[in-house]
Amino acid sequence: MEQKVRVRFAPSPTGPLHIGGVRTALFNYYFAKKNNGTFIIRLEDTDQTRFVKGAPEYIKEALEWCGIVPDESPWNPGECGPYVQSERKDLYEKYALQLVEEGKAYYAFDTPEELEAMRERLKEAKVDNLQYNAITRTQMKNSLTLSEQEVKARMEAGEPYVIRIKVPQKEEIRLHDIVRGWVKVHSFTLDDKILMKSDGMPTYHLANIVDDHLMGVTHVIRGEEWLPSAPLHVLLYQYLGWEDSMPQFAHLPLILKPNGKGKLSKRDGDKLGFSVFPIEWKDPETGEISSGFREDGFTPEAFVNFLSLLGWNPGNEQEIFSFDELTEHFSLERIVKAGTSFDIDKARWFNQQYLKNKPDAVLATELLDILSKEGIDCSPELAEKIAGQMKERVTFLKEIPKEAGFFFATPEEYDAKVVKKKWTEEAVHVFGQFKDAVLTMDDFTADTVKEKLNTVLEENGVGLGKVMQALRVAVTGKGGGPDLMAIMEILGKQEVHDRIQKAIEELPVKGQ
Repeated sequence: MEQKVRVRFAPSPTGPLHIGGVRTALFNYYFAKKNNGTFIIRLEDTDQTRFVKGAPEYIKEALEWCGIVPDESPWNPGECGPYVQSERKDLYEKYALQLVEEGKAYYAFDTPEELEAMRERLKEAKVDNLQYNAITRTQMKNSLTLSEQEVKARMEAGEPYVIRIKVPQKEEIRLHDIVRGWVKVHSFTLDDKILMKSDGMPTYHLANIVDDHLMGVTHVIRGEEWLPSAPLHVLLYQYLGWEDSMPQFAHLPLILKPNGKGKLSKRDGDKLGFSVFPIEWKDPETGEISSGFREDGFTPEAFVNFLSLLGWNPGNEQEIFSFDELTEHFSLERIVKAGTSFDIDKARWFNQQYLKNKPDAVLATELLDILSKEGIDCSPELAEKIAGQMKERVTFLKEIPKEAGFFFATPEEYDAKVVKKKWTEEAVHVFGQFKDAVLTMDDFTADTVKEKLNTVLEENGVGLGKVMQALRVAVTGKGGGPDLMAIMEILGKQEVHDRIQKAIEELPVKGQ
């Protein structure tokens, strides 16, 4: 019987979630859902010195904003809990001690000063590999070099120690990665990593192997930065006797800086003016606020669509995908090996596409919230009309109060270039007639307003092109924008009349 797919996203609660982490969560989520499997969130907080208050809650909120809801998590536990590593501490010691008893790991009592001295000796000997390994461990203070009695005495005296894995000196370690194919590493290049720290907490290496095994994880889909650790993890599966149930690996390519040189960092985002976090983060210690895609105005759908195509190729030219379509089309085999450059302009393009395609009524609800925060009163009906007119002219909905301020207030400033060139005596004469004509209209729609304007122009022998931009300035203050007739319909005939009258009274006529 085929094993049911179980995958996990295991972030460390050490601060805000980078978009690279969000992409990892997305790819795990898609794979689970496509295969009718289970998606797990597990918090890996074994390094308690780096724990940041508020980080677990931030991770939950960020993922939920993206539409990622786990089947099992600290907030929705299943049968394999706890889902926070610090709450599973007792589990790890058992396996670490098992490895020691079987001669696959050992106690090490070396002080930080002794470890530094070892590295200095290697440097002086011009050894490139500055590691605690099969060679150097024979010169250090551990249970391989000390007698059993001395080890026992040191432990009973409360001397700090760690447990290190005993990596074989001459062995080829192989693993098959779904993205990268076969990966082969010689054991001599690996160091004897610490499995249990002196505070009794496991390191990532031991904890994630034990947890993945006990939680029945079938596929480990994670970032490329963990690829160098994968051979060590394979060795741990072998040492613990779990090789037959070892999950399949898939290491995702890095998200690179816009210039393609190096991994994308917060510093890059700060320097180039864009976010690298899904939602805003406030540092609990410094109070520093880091912007998020949500607060920058991105819709979650656009953000997820954009992020999903960084490192994954659907195999065709399609770019716009719904969440369900991304799940349906996703496959690990179509993940690319090479890193992919981050392009904020492309992200903004995605947001534009989603705004264009959203129903006006949906946008109106969001716009009303934005307007309320700006202190602008607006009815739902008006908001829907404004959203319909502006959604193809902005990148973010939050730009509307500024770009379409003319919907909410009579212009106090006018486009100087247009006034200087187009505000002629002829235009003023036509506008005088037009403003009075609109007050007589019973049916005031974009079409009837256009008909009335054309009638006035024909009566005066004036072409539309001569006065159209000047009329726009009189009504909106701007030289460009959405369809002017639609704007006038939304404003209503009295407001249009009053604005034209104000412009006639205040603007200087060309040549006078």
